[in-house]
Amino acid sequence: MSQNGKLATDLVQKLERDIVTGVLKPGDKLDERSLSERFGVSRTPVREALQTLAGSGLVATMPRRGTIVASITVAELIEMFEVMAELEAMCARLAARRMPRVDIENLIALSEECNGLKDHADADAYYEANVRFHEAIYAGCRNSFLERQTKNVRNRLAPYRRLQLHRPGRVKKSNNEHADILSAISNGEAETAGKLMQQHVAVQGESLNDLLAIVPRGYLEPLAS
Repeated sequence: MSQNGKLATDLVQKLERDIVTGVLKPGDKLDERSLSERFGVSRTPVREALQTLAGSGLVATMPRRGTIVASITVAELIEMFEVMAELEAMCARLAARRMPRVDIENLIALSEECNGLKDHADADAYYEANVRFHEAIYAGCRNSFLERQTKNVRNRLAPYRRLQLHRPGRVKKSNNEHADILSAISNGEAETAGKLMQQHVAVQGESLNDLLAIVPRGYLEPLAS
């Protein structure tokens, strides 16, 4: 791989993390010159990184706006949450069958980390711990292709999943659901783990309405692109 290629790969990872953690939000402009100056690289790897992110749907090029962190339509949001729920359910089912005890002990520690944050006012701090809990389950499925695909969809939905936790009572409910999922995985109850995870991730009915009510302008597009 060329030096520019290595730099571009590194930039993709850094920009993905910025989007996942909310540093960059849907609608934010991604200017090549600014990114070049920020990361101390030429525009070539920046351009390559943005092309890669565009391919995964995380950024989009808009007329008169340039390259921005991608927004999605309400229909796309619903569809992607449906897919996300099924992918994570599959991860949980396989993890219940395949996770060795040492990895389950790590999952218990991550669950305790979430539990320690459930009463804090900072939903974003809980979100970071929540990501680590879910990623441990992705890894525990012992299927690297499924793990990558699940992370890809998770990254695309990250701004919206973060916003979910700002709904009143959602952090505590999420934490209680983690405990049930952990119990099912720890006891090798694959079908139960999958069902619980699907319910944990799915957004529908009143939950969907509540999420849409708190989504800032710019996160959603009025029409499909």
